[in-house]
Amino acid sequence: MIDEKRIKENLELVSFPRLSGTEGEKKAFNLIKNKIEELNFKPSVQNFSFTSFYPRVYQKLVLISGFWALFILYLNIEFYFTLLNIIIVSLIVLPLYLMTRKPEKIKIGKIKTSQNLYIRLPANSNPSKKHTKIEQLSNYDGNLLFMCHIDSKGQRFTIFFRIYFFKVWMITFGICMIIIFLKNFIFPQIYIILFILGVFPLTLNLGATIIICLNTTHNKSPGAIDNGSGIACVLELLNYYLDSNLRPRNFNLWFLFTGTEETGMMGIRHLYNKIDHLDRAKSYMVSFDCIATEIDVITGEKGAFFFKNTPDFTANLHMPKRIRFFRSDAYYLADKGFGGFGVLDIPSQKYAHNIHDTPEKVDCLLLKKLLEHIVLMLRFVDRSPP
Repeated sequence: MIDEKRIKENLELVSFPRLSGTEGEKKAFNLIKNKIEELNFKPSVQNFSFTSFYPRVYQKLVLISGFWALFILYLNIEFYFTLLNIIIVSLIVLPLYLMTRKPEKIKIGKIKTSQNLYIRLPANSNPSKKHTKIEQLSNYDGNLLFMCHIDSKGQRFTIFFRIYFFKVWMITFGICMIIIFLKNFIFPQIYIILFILGVFPLTLNLGATIIICLNTTHNKSPGAIDNGSGIACVLELLNYYLDSNLRPRNFNLWFLFTGTEETGMMGIRHLYNKIDHLDRAKSYMVSFDCIATEIDVITGEKGAFFFKNTPDFTANLHMPKRIRFFRSDAYYLADKGFGGFGVLDIPSQKYAHNIHDTPEKVDCLLLKKLLEHIVLMLRFVDRSPP
């Protein structure tokens, strides 16, 4: 059975600062590994290296370069001066863009190490299959991936604050580009009026650029909501499915604990190489990330398979929704063709990435009810495999 007390114990066990690549993340990794080994499973470990250039430096360089290009185009001082600046900005941004197509391979900056932890349990209809390495999985069965991330991080500004100023930057950039086009090519006769009108969005764009660049990362967040709650959920499901008789007949079960999600999703980028061969038509994910007192369900058309085949699945959930994936491990796998859904609590993200992300803010009874729903859902879906 799903045990609320055990959920709370595991939540509190990993609720301490554990920034990517630090001793805190390694400590959390070892605690989770020990919990799995206590169940007489031997999890697989994937070590990898990374730098923080992609999530923490690249983004700021692009925003600064974008503002500078906007500023030069807006002033429109002299053709060759403008052209030279645009060329310089392009020589900065384009190589960075090409490098970040595979950010896990970037080695700019201090190189750190992290780890992924994962285990597979075979479908109950295939008792002869042993839990083993991902590479040895047959595509004969369906696959269900229970996912969470190990690391936490603290930042100067809250998630909502940063999202707001990213939106301001994008909107004002677009407005300024429209004004530049109008004053230079369509209505040159009112050039001065349009120039003056554009000062306001240009100033807002500069302000948003400065604020975003002032955001810093630190290792002060206990990370109970983000993502101790997810760790506790995946560990509890592993405990539940310890009994092979409770496992589905048509789905192999995966329990994935990724490192360095908060630093460019580096863990899932590396782990993806080991699950890329799975048949997308029969593989689904359930991602647990940032849950406190409410439930938001994030899914797409393919993930709706679970809801269509599960009577009253959302009946007792506090706040079910269908919205877009956030930038996360689930977002990454969804982009790679995996269906399924993510579970999170959007309002609770006001506590994420800061010192207020503490265990008492997580409703463990809600987590228990959520996991009971997921277990029930899987029973229904298992009767009608995709």
